Amino acid sequence: MNDLPATGAPSDGEDFAPASPVRPGPDTAASKPAKGVGLCLSGGGFRAMLFHVGVLKRLNEAGWLPKLDRVSSVSGGSITAGLLGLRWDELEFSDGVATNFDALITDPLRAFAHTKVDLPAVAAGALLPFVTISDRVVEKLKKHLYGDKTLKDLPLDKPRFVINATNLESGVLMRFSRPYIADYKVGKVDDPTVLLAEAVAASSAFPPFLSPFELDLSGAKWDTEKGNVYTSAGYRSDILLTDGGVYDNLGIETVWKAYETVLISDASGHLDADPSPGRDWGRGIIRVLHILDSQIKSLRRSAVVTAFNNDSDPHEGFFISTTTDFRTWPAPGQRPYPDVDPAVTQRLASISTRLNVMPDDQQELLINWGFAAADAGLLAFLVPDLPAERLPYPDRPLRETQDASA
Repeated sequence: MNDLPATGAPSDGEDFAPASPVRPGPDTAASKPAKGVGLCLSGGGFRAMLFHVGVLKRLNEAGWLPKLDRVSSVSGGSITAGLLGLRWDELEFSDGVATNFDALITDPLRAFAHTKVDLPAVAAGALLPFVTISDRVVEKLKKHLYGDKTLKDLPLDKPRFVINATNLESGVLMRFSRPYIADYKVGKVDDPTVLLAEAVAASSAFPPFLSPFELDLSGAKWDTEKGNVYTSAGYRSDILLTDGGVYDNLGIETVWKAYETVLISDASGHLDADPSPGRDWGRGIIRVLHILDSQIKSLRRSAVVTAFNNDSDPHEGFFISTTTDFRTWPAPGQRPYPDVDPAVTQRLASISTRLNVMPDDQQELLINWGFAAADAGLLAFLVPDLPAERLPYPDRPLRETQDASA
């Protein structure tokens, strides 16, 4: 159900189960996912943060925000999800549409995209005593977006917001939500008081410069459950975390097994060819890591598409990305923007994943692109009679013009 072809299964008559998009854990059971809607927001720095704003704007105008049961995020997607969760109870819904969405979500995130986060944090962490890079990132997030709010300030009921980081010690996800923090190999902490800015900073601690993020849970009350194998104090005190996308670049782990309808917004970009990747070991290792990351992402994407196209799989939904070309999708001609130029959107997908100042033209193009991609996904696979809406920024068309470029 997206722009990627489904992979074929062997035709030798063997009963072959296609690869699952998520890794098995102790809670992986034969039970079917429940009726419900989960939204997954990938990483990708400010690029992802703003692309997801466009996706959320289209879901809002289509009346789909109140339908969400869970929002799962990693890295740059967690910046957007964190603010949506914090402001959820302030959204004023009329016929399923939040009329103050831009004031509460779009405008603060766009303002945040005008700030420098990563380089000042790295500089301060390297030069100032008793100040870490993570400390500086947390302070930026507190100042511009979340203040001193904690996980307890996320919605009490639905949707459940799950902010994901990768636990460098256990090698799996550390999940932050209002009811608990959990790592299925380490244990669970109920009713956590962790700052929302800390959870988002851990989720977006992109290696190597913003990683690791150290979280002190030594004073927390841990519950031990089935599958917890690392329960000693060393795993439950000062925990080293990194970007959630290291383990789950799409943020689907906490959604796929739970709900039948899964909406995946992928702004993680793509790997460009490089005729001169560097002969020294430093640049060589970085290039190898980028290739490994790209291949892992491709495998997950392919598994998701295969599952969506498998009649025996209960899941439905869409997979959209910054590299999507939806001109071949069902009913694109019903829209006022069937002439989206892949040259423009490919440049948008190639914007750096840094947390650095982004000019207004790029911001508006990214929001338009997320909006258009979500519209195409809804129209093609979930709402065939979806009424058309104009792009949020009509003066920033997704095609080559003299005054609008990426």
